[in-house]
Amino acid sequence: MNTMKVKNILASILSMVLCIGVYHYMFNNSENTIKIEHVTASAGKNAVMTLDNDGNLKPLAFTQTAEDVLTAVVHIKSTQVGELNPQSRGQRNRSLPDPFNDFFGDQYFRFESPQRMQNRPKVGSGSGVIINQDGYIVTNNHVVANADDLEVTLNDNRTFKAMVVGTDPSTDLALIQIKADNLPTVPMVNSDDIKIGEWVLAVGNPMGLNSTVTAGIVSAKGRNINILKEKFAVESFIQTDAAINPGNSGGALVNLDGGLIGINTAIASPTGSYSGYGFAVPSNIVNKVIEDLLTYGTVQRGVLGVMIRSVDGNLAKDKNLSINKGAYVDSLLETSAAGMAGVEVGDVIVEVDGHSIASSPDLQATIAQRRPGDEITVTVNRSGKLVDLKVTLINTEGNLAVVEKEHKEILSILGAELNDVDKATLKKLDIEGGVEVTKLYAGKLRKHTGIREGFIITKIDGKSISSKKELIDILESKKGGIMLEGTYEDLPGEYYYAFGI
Repeated sequence: MNTMKVKNILASILSMVLCIGVYHYMFNNSENTIKIEHVTASAGKNAVMTLDNDGNLKPLAFTQTAEDVLTAVVHIKSTQVGELNPQSRGQRNRSLPDPFNDFFGDQYFRFESPQRMQNRPKVGSGSGVIINQDGYIVTNNHVVANADDLEVTLNDNRTFKAMVVGTDPSTDLALIQIKADNLPTVPMVNSDDIKIGEWVLAVGNPMGLNSTVTAGIVSAKGRNINILKEKFAVESFIQTDAAINPGNSGGALVNLDGGLIGINTAIASPTGSYSGYGFAVPSNIVNKVIEDLLTYGTVQRGVLGVMIRSVDGNLAKDKNLSINKGAYVDSLLETSAAGMAGVEVGDVIVEVDGHSIASSPDLQATIAQRRPGDEITVTVNRSGKLVDLKVTLINTEGNLAVVEKEHKEILSILGAELNDVDKATLKKLDIEGGVEVTKLYAGKLRKHTGIREGFIITKIDGKSISSKKELIDILESKKGGIMLEGTYEDLPGEYYYAFGI
């Protein structure tokens, strides 16, 4: 055994000596010296090509597009102060000193319950796209919903407080504004023109990583993933495999020319992080929503008045249809614009104004770009025959009226929508007049008071008010402290809320 060990040791030593000798021979011989060459640019630069709209070859590069778009995509910090339950609300601000006007002046004050002060704020993160040099920014509704305070950080690290101009939960879109000018913008393009397989970039602020760009392709169009729970929800998403993660919501999906084709909204993932599927609201829907919010103060939703589902092979077989795509009319609503125009149950809608309809999301997206009173030509396949019908769209209330909401800057500052209280409610509450807070956004009321939706304002600074117009006129002329007095329909007692302008 000892002899074998000695032989093994000698063999190992001999092997090491040979290796060292070979090493010195190779690296001391100038003819065998290994040279490492350094180059200033990749030899493969611009080797990948793509086609432009005219069919001409051009280099595939994302650098210029990313540079152009990054400056117009912002980070949005949404802060929500902890909510009180109704029982806690019922115990707050029940009584104030009668001569409270003695405390008024330019200094801001508020009445805060201990419970609210102890609640820690919740902070969320999202993205937004500057679409106008005057500070208008489009984002997702779920980014700004329930926020008491919104802070926008630009690509150059400047920060601004933001006001909510309007929201549309049915498309999960919102429009906010900051006080700034000469801002960089992203131009919108026709999202109907994009093609499956086209290169796109997703730009946003995922997971706290500001100014992030990812690349991918359009992997599908007209996707419905059933995430919006509104009655008149519109889901016809652009699907992309560009990486989208939490924090990307409200960011830009752009083509290689830097045109906005969608607002990134959702991901399909079993883990909550990127798994290959992202979804964006098409820019054509975005453009319509923004125009409505700026023009009317609310989104004008044109309605056909039909219940539909997408046609596929199984439905075609079950209903004995001659086609395998389109939007099948399951039923007609009681007030149905389509029904009044001659659309029947069992029809398959295949075109609207010459635009091909392949599925129910296609139809939803097409109608979402119209307003009440618009006349459209609907082509249906009825028992194998094509029939053209003229349909005049109605609103969600079943008539042709365009609904307008007064859009005043003071309402954006308050972060509220107001309506006059109807006579039945006035009689029920035994009050002479009042203005109801019907909706709250990020603004003075959410941030600095405990007010909630449904509050009926009966007095301002001790003066009775009877209409929304009267309240707005008073608020627009006020500076300093303001006291709102009123009641809730579902809670007893009088309530007081103070804040400063």
